[in-house]
Amino acid sequence: MFLRNDQGLELAGGGASRTPPGLAASAPRGPAPASLLARLHAAVLDATHDVDWVPDLGSQIGSRQWWRGLGTLGGLIAAAWVLSPGLDRPLVGAVPAPLAGTAWEETRAQGIAPLAWGADTGRRMAASDLVAPLAEAPERPQVELSATLGEGDALDRVLVRAGVGRTDARAAAELIGQTTDIDSIAPGTRIALTLGRRPNRTVARPLDKLAMRARFDLNVTLNRAGDGLALTRQPIAIDATPLRIQGLVGSSLYRSARAAGVPARIVETYIKALATRLSIGRDVHAADTFDLIVERERAATGEVRLGKLLFAGIDQSRRAVQLVRWQQGNGDDDGADGDHPAWFDANGQAERHGTMGMPVAGRITSSFGLRMHPLLGFMRMHKGLDIGAPYGAPIYAVLDGTVQSAGRSGGYGNFVKLAHPAGLASGYGHMSRIAVARGQHVRQGQVIGYVGSTGLSTGPHLHWEVWRNGQTINPRSISFATTQTLSGPERRRFRNWVAGLLSVRVDHAG
Repeated sequence: MFLRNDQGLELAGGGASRTPPGLAASAPRGPAPASLLARLHAAVLDATHDVDWVPDLGSQIGSRQWWRGLGTLGGLIAAAWVLSPGLDRPLVGAVPAPLAGTAWEETRAQGIAPLAWGADTGRRMAASDLVAPLAEAPERPQVELSATLGEGDALDRVLVRAGVGRTDARAAAELIGQTTDIDSIAPGTRIALTLGRRPNRTVARPLDKLAMRARFDLNVTLNRAGDGLALTRQPIAIDATPLRIQGLVGSSLYRSARAAGVPARIVETYIKALATRLSIGRDVHAADTFDLIVERERAATGEVRLGKLLFAGIDQSRRAVQLVRWQQGNGDDDGADGDHPAWFDANGQAERHGTMGMPVAGRITSSFGLRMHPLLGFMRMHKGLDIGAPYGAPIYAVLDGTVQSAGRSGGYGNFVKLAHPAGLASGYGHMSRIAVARGQHVRQGQVIGYVGSTGLSTGPHLHWEVWRNGQTINPRSISFATTQTLSGPERRRFRNWVAGLLSVRVDHAG
């Protein structure tokens, strides 16, 4: 055998070891110092290989391993404390030398200067003899801006605030008023304006161009034509197909309809309509299917506008409720644009159930029945209810009816009597002012007068009296149910309207 560190033997042709002449072989005398350090290092590694110097201090508290970990932590903290530079001595770092002279000017010319320096950048040159000073800076030949019509604002005032002269603002409002009612323009409508060149700064810029959406189906543009303005109409095609949405009631009729994309106000109207025929909490179940149809207008420009609820239906396993919004006697094919429409079923019948509400906002100060009269001082039958309310508070009709009398009536003071269907009548006394006339037809909730203290009265209040077939009754005991039935030509129009609604295919709100 031979050693690789023997010089020249790897390249020799022979395989036997030879000792040079004159040299005797000698045995090794022990390991070199480097070998002792290596063995010591290996021994230390072997001894500490299985030692966990950083154990979890949250477990085995009090054991040798835990104390060893605590010692390691203490040693690391001590080493960090010893090696730290201290909190009161700043760290010294390299700071670039500040720019000065030519280097500073070059850097400033090529950079974006802060506003504190005037935001001036680039190289500067002194003015020559060809530079003529200006008395004032020139204005732009045209200024383009936009304005927004606010709630309760007027179009001409919006234009004046935007910088349009009063003459041009009035002329623009008059031209746009030829296409639509100015007051009906939707709040939030944006107006694009272009103002032209003015002769001097003391006058307003002339209106060169105005563009806005006057109606949902109409854009208008005003352009300067000589000394006046010319109006250009741009009609927008509208698709008036109603929106029909169906879905399962699930755990909540309201939440399911909202999740299907129906606006909150439509859902509320839908639930109120169904409540006239069934109990929402008791009769409506999770497996039922709601069905509603809403007015919808879709413009060719992409906007969508939803209107009133036209149809309210719910399909149950045992029956189907279908209610249609219809104004009796309006004679229109759509049947949905009356002031006081009712909900008719598919057969043309409308039912109404309820009790009389309070005609004025207040509290009952004297009930129906025998009582000691506060002014006459003896027991007397009180034929109605006294409702205390502030002087001048509005008094409302409790039901639809016709004014039988309106004027002064002895101890009742200013008094109004209404005749209602089914032999009912109601009276309202002690008014400060009467708001209706004899023979006038009034709707439920319409103001018929105002609270006062006329006649035999100790203070501002309303005396409310109700008769049935001429006999006085307690107003709080009245409950009623009325039925309206369509017939003749109106019934035929109603059936055609219902057939058209039911032919609308199911869609999604968009």
